[in-house]
Amino acid sequence: MRIRDRARAGVAGAFCMMAVACGVPQGEQADGGTDADARLVGAVRAPGEWLSHGRTYAEQRHSPLDAINMDTVPDLGLVWSFDLDTKRGIEATPLMVDGTLYVTSAWSIVHALDARTGALKWTYDPAVPRAWGQKACCDAVNRGVAYHDGRVFVGTLDGRLVALDAATGAVAWDVNTIDRSKPYTITGAPRVVKGRVLIGNGGGEYGVRGYLSAYDAATGTLDWRFHTVPGNPADGFESDAMAMAAETWTGEWWRLGGGGTVWDSMAYDPDLDLLYIGVGNGSPWNQSVRSPEGGDNLFLSSIVALRPETGAYVWHYQTTPGETWDYTATQHIILADMEIGGRVRKVLMQAPKNGFFYVLDRETGALISAEPYVPVNWATHVDTDTGRPVEVPEARYYAGEPFVQVPSPFGGHNWHPMSYSPDSGLVYIPAMDIPYLYAHDPAYEARPGFWNTGTNNTLAALPDDAAVRAAMKTVVKGHLLAWDPAGQKPAWRVDHKGPWNGGVLSTGGNLVFQGTADSRFVAYRADTGDELWSFPTQTGVVAAPMTYALDGEQYVTVAVGWGGAFPLTTGAFTQAESLPNVSRVLTFKLGATGSLPPLDWTPLPLPEPPLEPADGEQVTAGLAAYHANCTFCHGISAVGGGLIPDLRHSGALHSAELWQDVVIDGALVERGMIAFSDVLSAEDSESIRAYVIAEAQRAWALQQAETHSGGPAP
Repeated sequence: MRIRDRARAGVAGAFCMMAVACGVPQGEQADGGTDADARLVGAVRAPGEWLSHGRTYAEQRHSPLDAINMDTVPDLGLVWSFDLDTKRGIEATPLMVDGTLYVTSAWSIVHALDARTGALKWTYDPAVPRAWGQKACCDAVNRGVAYHDGRVFVGTLDGRLVALDAATGAVAWDVNTIDRSKPYTITGAPRVVKGRVLIGNGGGEYGVRGYLSAYDAATGTLDWRFHTVPGNPADGFESDAMAMAAETWTGEWWRLGGGGTVWDSMAYDPDLDLLYIGVGNGSPWNQSVRSPEGGDNLFLSSIVALRPETGAYVWHYQTTPGETWDYTATQHIILADMEIGGRVRKVLMQAPKNGFFYVLDRETGALISAEPYVPVNWATHVDTDTGRPVEVPEARYYAGEPFVQVPSPFGGHNWHPMSYSPDSGLVYIPAMDIPYLYAHDPAYEARPGFWNTGTNNTLAALPDDAAVRAAMKTVVKGHLLAWDPAGQKPAWRVDHKGPWNGGVLSTGGNLVFQGTADSRFVAYRADTGDELWSFPTQTGVVAAPMTYALDGEQYVTVAVGWGGAFPLTTGAFTQAESLPNVSRVLTFKLGATGSLPPLDWTPLPLPEPPLEPADGEQVTAGLAAYHANCTFCHGISAVGGGLIPDLRHSGALHSAELWQDVVIDGALVERGMIAFSDVLSAEDSESIRAYVIAEAQRAWALQQAETHSGGPAP
């Protein structure tokens, strides 16, 4: 391990804390940029602050600060907390600029807090219509803001990009970035490069076409836009890159959107002047529907290098050609210079959903190496000569039988940020091992504005047998993985109680910080994985921590609040009853002794459901209709994830009329439950009610038989 000399590090860390911002010299500019641009380029020399999403443009999420280290971390305590007053997933990494912490909560709300005390300076609520949440595949989340030249930038769930005065929260400009007739969303954090605010979007499951946009930071004017999949050839192509990509598609893909949304990861190399973006899955997932005669379908599941001033295409590397499994390449991208094969290489690293860890030459996009970092059965290996995965035929589920596959659509690694420590030479990955049954849906019909995968979601329903359900939980796993990218092998791992654990921070104190799904915030030794400290967070943690320094003291901050795609859909696996959402910002420093208020919460037992006799055919029809329309918010087999009401508790189950008012007529649209009259008939709706009643009756019977469990059976 390349752990630096701790004495030298301590001196350097102390000097940086005392220096004003420990940043770039006044007036130093990035090539073609301004002083404000130079500050972001120089973030690597400002360890006391956290100026952009991954601290620096390289997105390493590593801080050289080391006052909190493996020797002192037992003295770490809570110094302040701030309640975010939302009840959906919290995924943001806060920024710390000039003594102010900027953090977002659910529904794209921005808070500015005093970084020393947690006192609120201002709040901006973009007033996202709650009904827009139906267009979000994966909760009403937001991953944070960008900062540039006295302004804070946030992308809103309903597709806007907003510039705020960093001192007051006043709106400087507010621009629409999407076609508002289409089901686009924004959940990712913007980046600012060379005076341009960069933002992508989500919606790949709903039938949209992906792109990245660049807006002038001063005025909000659209500067350029790079589409990631081609549109209708009859309309012409926006660029040579789109004409090239179109040769890899077949059929009339543009009618279904195509997908390829740029919903999360970006990184920038100022020396090479290259912007790197990660591109998402196909829309729909099933390639036989989207592109019937196959093809690589560029730039799905690709890393693409662009010129930040023009959006011009430079190179790409596709991790999953012909993507058909929701294997996005939008996962965290990290840039580093490291010794490989006896020489220092400028590399780009990614652990995308498909289960392989990639090391690329970031100048050319050439593959250096790729090895599985989690169990993989859809491909045997990645051919280093061609750069392509060698697939097993059974994985193309639309050509044969359903296939139980790892990784699942949740991925071997999802959006949760990983970290790279130049000290240890290791990458720390929030990894997962979740199987999934992929199956073709021969009856698929596109439904604009609603979930479109082309796969048979009904097969995801859980078996009735409680013992089998319990056994299934044991194969849904998560762990923190320390990975040697130069040797492409694991260094150590820490197993967690389940998947969907938080993002990662590494520091110069030989520490790795991570929050967990079972409500802990933990510090590990970066070289060995030994647990050194933990704090009970009272809620699951999915966001990544960050660290900063003020007045000679180091702080560690994490935004907490259970949520996201996995909890929404898989309440039976997350044991959501024991993990309420308590949305907060928690900040720690050495010697602090603060505590959280007692958690006044107990899980609600299931109420007695209607005793209506189940009509077998109606329940079967309801199972199919439920899993095509409801499972993505209300959970597989009607087991809620604790964020959106568990339908088995709904009083509307007792009234067919009230159920119709909600499901068909949209009686609760102001609370986010839209009307489904465009896609469901009254008969469909009543079948869904019958299915939910059957699931409620099953769980109620188990609860009555096992009252000692203290809560509803899954």
